[in-house]
Amino acid sequence: MTVTTLNQLMAANAGADRGVTYHAGEGQARRVTYGQLRTRALGLLHHLQALGAKPGDRLILLLNNNEQFLDAFWGAVLGGIVPVPVAAGISDEHRHKLLRIALKLGSPYIHTDRKTFERIGQFAAVAGGEQGAAFQALRPRALLVEDVIANAPAGVEHACRPEDTAFIQFSSGSTSDPKGVVLTHANLIEHGVAATSVGGFNERDVSLSWMPLTHDMGLIGFHLVMFHNRVEMHLMPTELFVRRPLLWLAIASEQRATILCSPNFGYRHYLKVLGDRSPGNLDLAPVRLIFNGAEPISLELCEEFVARLAGLGLKRNAMYPVYGLAEATLAVSFPPVGRPWRALWLNRHRLGVGDIAEVLTPPGRDAVAFVCVGRPIPGCELRITDNDDAALPAGRIGHILIRGVNVTGGYFEEPALNAAAFTADGWLRTGDLGLLADGELYITGRAKEIIFVNGQNYYPHDLENIAIKAAGMELGKVVVAGVRPPGAETDQLTVFVLHRGEPGEFAVTAAAIARLINEQAGLEVAQVVPVKRIPKTTSGKIQRHLLEQQLIDGEFAAELAEVARHSGGLTPGVGTSSNSIEQRLLGICNAVLAPRQVSPQDNLFEIGASSLKLIEIHEQVDRDYPDMIDLTELFDHPTVEQLARYLASRLGQPA
Repeated sequence: MTVTTLNQLMAANAGADRGVTYHAGEGQARRVTYGQLRTRALGLLHHLQALGAKPGDRLILLLNNNEQFLDAFWGAVLGGIVPVPVAAGISDEHRHKLLRIALKLGSPYIHTDRKTFERIGQFAAVAGGEQGAAFQALRPRALLVEDVIANAPAGVEHACRPEDTAFIQFSSGSTSDPKGVVLTHANLIEHGVAATSVGGFNERDVSLSWMPLTHDMGLIGFHLVMFHNRVEMHLMPTELFVRRPLLWLAIASEQRATILCSPNFGYRHYLKVLGDRSPGNLDLAPVRLIFNGAEPISLELCEEFVARLAGLGLKRNAMYPVYGLAEATLAVSFPPVGRPWRALWLNRHRLGVGDIAEVLTPPGRDAVAFVCVGRPIPGCELRITDNDDAALPAGRIGHILIRGVNVTGGYFEEPALNAAAFTADGWLRTGDLGLLADGELYITGRAKEIIFVNGQNYYPHDLENIAIKAAGMELGKVVVAGVRPPGAETDQLTVFVLHRGEPGEFAVTAAAIARLINEQAGLEVAQVVPVKRIPKTTSGKIQRHLLEQQLIDGEFAAELAEVARHSGGLTPGVGTSSNSIEQRLLGICNAVLAPRQVSPQDNLFEIGASSLKLIEIHEQVDRDYPDMIDLTELFDHPTVEQLARYLASRLGQPA
């Protein structure tokens, strides 16, 4: 029988001698066979149907536990209920997003744990208005993890059709107006077939992923595609990877994993924690593919990671740079399996739409490296166009447009957005820029001006709307951009502010803007830059990239130095008013964990700081005190007071 839906795929694989192993720590693992997964999913479906959920209804999945997530995801799918994964978080902004999604979905159900649901309720009670009403509507439609009974009877399966919606993937970054990518059973099945034809996934493969299942790489790439091919799967909680990254490759070695994945920040995190120590007696020879995607790919990081682990049998050609997006179900392009990665060094001053890509050899001051991400997967077409959607010849920079059986039919109930996203002849505008060279794709930029931070995307207008809450600010005077200086591996969140007054006055404004963005978006601002003019086009559109280039070229160096002199040299994003180590650390923690405020004696783990928040704290501490504290040492010194004493001893200063 030809499989055309996820329901049919589950039925076809239920008897396979394969499973999903959930790792909770070193030596802590639980394996669930494909057949057991189906049985558990049907039991969860029974609970949903008892609550009143019917085919076509939508179910928000707000779960940190991978095992609970997959039971619920498949339970919903088997019943024709549409799962809507949403990342759980501890900040008010995460709760805002959840309630906005609930409002957009209409009358959804929700599956989460009691503590999380109660915290959302407390937040909604304070927020009031339509968000308060949204929570009250969720109350009778909530299935709590604690109320799920083991060995429940099977729910009633639904005969889904290929064109039915399988699930909705909401964007990971935008919080004020999250967009839901609608994916059908046909999208997912056809994507699995196409990705397999290039990647060669098969029953002999063993996969390991720490990517969250709310992320398309985690759910589609390392569960659904692997399930499609009866791969033996291993899943590691994201928080466990953040806390103990070295365990990632230790598990890979132990399980003889053949397929891994990570975006840039994961490789960087692993190498930073590894430091100069030995990675141990690991055997990485079985690894044939390490998918590298989810954010712009760093050539330097690829080189460093593979070189550092080459002695463990890791093959250089295992590193596998790819391009994809949720709107394409996931994959757009793959390179040939087994071929070493390749890159082009282009003139960073010749990367505009329509520019002929100027290849620089050898790399020089103006050269920036772009990694090849291969050719479109079967069934997916790709073209590079100018600003009017007209196709450009090979070698020119342009907009990346795609269409095919793997491409979404549109965003959930967003007619205006869909009209803007698709051309009249059905091509999806990805918002990315790139070029084709020898038939292969290189991603060069982001036409939509998305800012990438640790694999997540954020929209400048969202952050600008936060920044203008500072005294004296308004739209048009504040420009948010992602700036990547030469040699940097990731974008640096930068705010440009129109300012013609005294530097001392600007220091106060800069601190206020950085604090607001930290508090309301959970993001670290690298720099707040005073500018005397905001460059705009004749139509009034802000020229962000011109500001970025001016900063990289050093045009604002004198202004920044003067501001630093007036602000005492403190980084605006830290939000401290004292030079003491403890006060600086306290400022960092309070900015990252806002609106929660911590005291010097609070244990960060006991107050519920997530692992991803801890890595944010560590990155900001490391920025102010480079190479003084390893991430793992936060676990040894879990209060600000203890950490300050330890850091002071390292620096030979009073805390």
